[in-house]
Amino acid sequence: MPKVRIFSTPTCAYCKTLREYMKSHHIDFEDIDVSLNEALLNEMIEKSKQGSVPVVDIDGEFITGFDKKKINELLKIKE
Repeated sequence: MPKVRIFSTPTCAYCKTLREYMKSHHIDFEDIDVSLNEALLNEMIEKSKQGSVPVVDIDGEFITGFDKKKINELLKIKE
């Protein structure tokens, strides 16, 4: 199973939708609240070249936003 991390904030609507999508497909993930952890926020910005959330890290491949097509491709989700 791939390692999945979601960089998010509690007030981000797209983050909530992304988390619900992952749960609906039984994908285990680590939810990282970047509003509480500056070091992880900096990691997200450095690796994704993006300062906004959500950012998804799937086995080291960073996806900015809720890009369902790319997420499905990397996690082999069939809809």
